[in-house]
Amino acid sequence: MTNFVVEYLKLLEKILRNGVEVENRTGVNTIKVSDHSFRFDLSKEFPMLMTKQFYYRLAVTEMLWIWQMGSNDVRDLHERNVHIWDEWMVDEDGIYRIYEPAGTCEYDPDKEVIVLDPLSASIKDPLAKMKPLEPKYDKNGKVMTARSLIPGKTIKAAKYYGPEFAYSIGTAYGYLVNRYGYTDELIWTIKNNPTDRRMVYSLWQNEFLRTAVLPSCVWSTEWNVFDGTLNLQVHQRSCDVPLGLPFNVTQYAVFLSMIAQVTNLKPGIISYSINEPHIYVNQIDGIKEQLRRGNTYESFSRMAPSKLEALKNDLEKKLSLIEDKESDEYLKTDSDLRIIDIILNPVKPELWLDSSIDDFYKFDNSKELKHVKVKNYKHMGKISFPISQ
Repeated sequence: MTNFVVEYLKLLEKILRNGVEVENRTGVNTIKVSDHSFRFDLSKEFPMLMTKQFYYRLAVTEMLWIWQMGSNDVRDLHERNVHIWDEWMVDEDGIYRIYEPAGTCEYDPDKEVIVLDPLSASIKDPLAKMKPLEPKYDKNGKVMTARSLIPGKTIKAAKYYGPEFAYSIGTAYGYLVNRYGYTDELIWTIKNNPTDRRMVYSLWQNEFLRTAVLPSCVWSTEWNVFDGTLNLQVHQRSCDVPLGLPFNVTQYAVFLSMIAQVTNLKPGIISYSINEPHIYVNQIDGIKEQLRRGNTYESFSRMAPSKLEALKNDLEKKLSLIEDKESDEYLKTDSDLRIIDIILNPVKPELWLDSSIDDFYKFDNSKELKHVKVKNYKHMGKISFPISQ
């Protein structure tokens, strides 16, 4: 396994062992620790999760959506068959609807909630975010209400962002990159003033927090050039470790590598710091399965190759007899076979970028991602984690 996978599993163990369970805005409790940090040398490894199947195309597309396209429009992701932001998209009527977590209540299609106004709290009031939002009124002075638009999901709350933000995530991520011209400034500075110690780009702007559906989790990047290498520090205010962390680490490793290529540098160190890394309580089973896979890898690695080959044959026979391809028994057996293959035929994921691309904006951002590939990637099988909105 790569250093990233080892460190990732250590963080999961740390949260399960030392974490504190707390309530939060989603209605699904989290278990969290105070902080955590990683450090990876991209000249030695490409950080990509192996203990579960990871779809790098989604992570890279999201990164390009933010830093290349400067977009907050979720339809841009839909055109590329990416739906990771659907739960946070403002609806066509300018209302962002929040739904009850799956399995926490019976479906009520008739439930109606008052639509709240994010702009009712003044940004000049230091205690504004501690005060409840006021209702949004329509042009006739009537309190606006909203119902569920998704069959099978019960509405929990709603906020009004206006038709100008329809189909978007409001003033977060790509909106800020575009508004402040962060990517252009970064590339220009690296090329023209590489010793600059002010290459800091913040996606946390108080002026736009109220109109951001989800304020940026990765909120700051700091860049430096050292001895011909480009290095990056990433700061994250909060992190869903099973779902968000593998995405974020991989996509910023790709981002760093792309910027290094177009500025004639080598990708160097990516340092990653997280405030309040957490898991949701409905993710524990999947987390324990990942830890089991890590322990199984260590156990199988100590076996003689001949015994491992014999075990492989036995597991293949067992797998062929399991009819339910979604059963825990099938998934566990399939995972063990994948682990054996990783041990007997070891490879590490390797990032490939089209070396002819010398302009960051020319990297293909279509759903084919023609200029980006990950070679030699093997994983230990799929695991699904629920999303908490």
